[in-house]
Amino acid sequence: MLFRSNDLLFASLGLVLSLPILLLASLAILLDSGFPIFFHQTRTGYLGRPYTLFKLRTMRQDAEGGGGAQWAQQQDHRVTFVGRFLRKTRIDEIPQLWNVIKGEMSLVGPRPERPELDEEIERISPFWKCRYLLKPGITGWAQIKYQYASDLEMSEEKLSYDLFYVKNASFFLDLEIILSTLRSIMKGSR
Repeated sequence: MLFRSNDLLFASLGLVLSLPILLLASLAILLDSGFPIFFHQTRTGYLGRPYTLFKLRTMRQDAEGGGGAQWAQQQDHRVTFVGRFLRKTRIDEIPQLWNVIKGEMSLVGPRPERPELDEEIERISPFWKCRYLLKPGITGWAQIKYQYASDLEMSEEKLSYDLFYVKNASFFLDLEIILSTLRSIMKGSR
């Protein structure tokens, strides 16, 4: 498990180095679908505390259209043209480095979920809250080992990967996850 000093160092360095990419992506979003460029949403963090997660907007502005929280899908029809590229390359995740700098997230950890969906999942998965014994991460064991969880059953299955990480978190496991994530980015897979 990465230490806070490593999180700060790598997130700060990552944010500075990715600034040109962030500026180009922002321009592409603006030209493709207008403002807002950034997307923010309440997520559940360490010990179940809510925080505001930041990402580049990859979906239409009316993505949830008054219907409340919706599960993201693998081939989600709400994703914009530019958004598909940003998701595939994970450029949309760059603003989360700010969450890491603020101490709300770590580079590696369980993927943060929306509080509304947390409540649904907790009803069928009694160990769901164990994920929040660690800070949520931009990447994690479940993200590299399991597909996109787009419903309750898939989230319950993905939980086993998060619990494996919570139980086995170490610097070397984090390093393996980061290297796997970088390989995935280079191949262009989500």
